[in-house]
Amino acid sequence: MHLSDTLQALIDAPVFQPGHVWLAGAGPGHPRYLTLEVLDALGRADVIVHDALVSDAVLSLAATTELVFVGKRGGRPSVAQGDITDRLIELAQAGKRVLRLKGGDPFIFGRGGEEAEALVKAGIPFRALPGMTSALAALAGANIPATMRGLSRSITFATGHAAGMPDDLDWKALARTGEPIVVYMGMSTIGTITGLLMEGGLSPETPVAVLMAASTPQERSLTATLATVEAEVERQNFAAPALVVIGRIVSMQTILSGRSA
Repeated sequence: MHLSDTLQALIDAPVFQPGHVWLAGAGPGHPRYLTLEVLDALGRADVIVHDALVSDAVLSLAATTELVFVGKRGGRPSVAQGDITDRLIELAQAGKRVLRLKGGDPFIFGRGGEEAEALVKAGIPFRALPGMTSALAALAGANIPATMRGLSRSITFATGHAAGMPDDLDWKALARTGEPIVVYMGMSTIGTITGLLMEGGLSPETPVAVLMAASTPQERSLTATLATVEAEVERQNFAAPALVVIGRIVSMQTILSGRSA
């Protein structure tokens, strides 16, 4: 599967050479969020090394049948990061065109930077193919504007997997900004995160949305407040992958959803 000559000329992509690794973002799940460049790479790769969050629908577009699963999911047996980078190097040294396919964007909480660094040290040529990060796709799908005049001047993307640990983010400082926060990988620590934000001065009535499995058949969402979201997540059986959106921008969902198509 190759793009037409017209589309190939449009994206003007370099040739995918044997022995090269392309680090690509597959977006949040549905193939409609793929970039043209990633779609083209799916048709040119000899082997695809993919994460757990890359959907079957996306993988079905690949020309190759050589798929290497290296999914990492919190709380479950996972492939060690060092083993993943070693595998990329091994495949490239064998003369393969290697597509390293990640959910979202490879350089946003995707450890793409670590893999790129390992490839450079091994003398393996690489390219980064950006993808739509799940936060932007999920917010748009839920009719929550990431930024909006009068409600937000900035937005923070944060990882929640280490919330409460000594080397974690200063959640209290984030609370004092009053700006919206989108938390990746925060389902298991949502109570710790909300508690720290309230200790930092964020009102318990601050609106919160939890967006689960955006753009997939399992997509669900809920809205609550900073004080109630932990209980709602448990009551409604929400689980990863999910994003937690905190701030006044969540209040726009009700307004915008009234007339959305």
